[in-house]
Amino acid sequence: MRKHIVSMFLSLDGVTQSPGAPEEDASGDFRLGGWTVPYADEAIGASVRALLAQPFELLLGRCTYDIFASYWPHVPADSRSRGIADQFNRVRKHVATHRPDTLPWHNSHALKGDLADAIRALKLQDGADLVTFGSGDMVRQLLAAGLVDELQLLTYPVILGPGKRLFGNDALASAFTVTHATSTPGGVLISRYVRNGEVRTGAFE
Repeated sequence: MRKHIVSMFLSLDGVTQSPGAPEEDASGDFRLGGWTVPYADEAIGASVRALLAQPFELLLGRCTYDIFASYWPHVPADSRSRGIADQFNRVRKHVATHRPDTLPWHNSHALKGDLADAIRALKLQDGADLVTFGSGDMVRQLLAAGLVDELQLLTYPVILGPGKRLFGNDALASAFTVTHATSTPGGVLISRYVRNGEVRTGAFE
């Protein structure tokens, strides 16, 4: 059974909305789009490359898919991001979308039917792990269904206030184990969590 791994940027107060540019997602009058940009450095790039060092397929929500499809196929040959671009352009891409006939990026495939059921079926197939970047709306649904196996969270030293958040009140209660944690020179905490059964409780004497 293959795993579903989610990589997500979030603020100290859990906001994930529009991390890369003001125009990504300004819904709800969100005014702080692009809040990760001042912290970009080689350490963050290295964390992405490490995540992609093993075989993978992409699992994306429609908004993130559109952002990726408008960028990665057009990365110049001499760009430092060319290696990641080649991987993304080549691998199979599973997309949660209500517009299945409009997926122009090479090797893109629309998920069919109920989202949770489609992901359960994908995970049961043989093949590489499923890796999701961003795609907050989709990830919140999959957290509620208990279908996220690992979280790679890049936590930025900012508080954003209003905005879309990673964890909703409907997230399935789950325990995780920290398998990696480091910080970048700019103060971004990179942590990796692996699902580890149910939440354990107790009482102090």
